[in-house]
Amino acid sequence: MSVHRPVLALALALLAPAPVVAADSAWDPATFAGEDTLQLKTTAAGEGEHWFPVWLVVVDDDVYVRLGSRAAGRMERNTTAPYVGVRVGGAQFDRVKAVAMPDKAPAVAQAMARKYWSDVIVRHFDHPLTVKLVPEATTDAHR
Repeated sequence: MSVHRPVLALALALLAPAPVVAADSAWDPATFAGEDTLQLKTTAAGEGEHWFPVWLVVVDDDVYVRLGSRAAGRMERNTTAPYVGVRVGGAQFDRVKAVAMPDKAPAVAQAMARKYWSDVIVRHFDHPLTVKLVPEATTDAHR
């Protein structure tokens, strides 16, 4: 008897470890600076939650992401705006404010160029949205 793919996928999803609350998880930009990516969670009407990876940089002790057109569109349709979920460094933060920072776009672009060698190509794509991620004071973090 063979297992059907949907059943196998469901079984694997149920067996995957769920994040657990970790009292030592804290929003720490200095630690996050060493990460290659973080994941953002948006929620769109009719689609539900969607997690997607993006590059991050830390500028002036704040975490920034530079979003391409597709990701910027997800942010515009986000029903939980201005809040997003963030996964970074093994921790999950459920309520982080995404603040558009167009004035920081040049500094963020320079930081991206220093951090990511492939930015030599990526910088030529459209990045309509530069965002500072600000954790809510009572954000619960999970590991």
